[in-house]
Amino acid sequence: MDIRKVKKLIELVEESGIAELEIHEGEESVRINRYSQSAPVVMSSSMPISAPQYAPAIESKALEAKTAPAEETGHMVKSPMVGTYYRSPSPGSKAFVEVGSVVKQGDTLCIIEAMKLLNQIEADRAGTVKKILVENGQPVEYGQPLFVLE
Repeated sequence: MDIRKVKKLIELVEESGIAELEIHEGEESVRINRYSQSAPVVMSSSMPISAPQYAPAIESKALEAKTAPAEETGHMVKSPMVGTYYRSPSPGSKAFVEVGSVVKQGDTLCIIEAMKLLNQIEADRAGTVKKILVENGQPVEYGQPLFVLE
């Protein structure tokens, strides 16, 4: 697992307030415990990994229901990263797009702040903004729908 990915995961755990995160990627896995006395460790899958007794189980269906509204039709523009969603380039300025805005491929839709970097998210196709699914300043996950385009 790439060290940059591990650093991003550590920052995600610190920013989100969750107690522990465990990721499996191929034969590698990493577990980051926010309240641990030791540093995070990258382990191979041959090492036994036990889940903590106090960690609540997250059901994938519940997570899908939270991130992908089933009633929406049209083209979903999804977040390419984990970070904080912003509708405008600065707090007092006009939003990049509103519901009903016509966008071309490559137009900036929003900014996602990740690891103190501001990343412009562009439209991957032309269309009209049908719905904005995220509130300004809200944390977003990788793959989370942000906009619905017609």
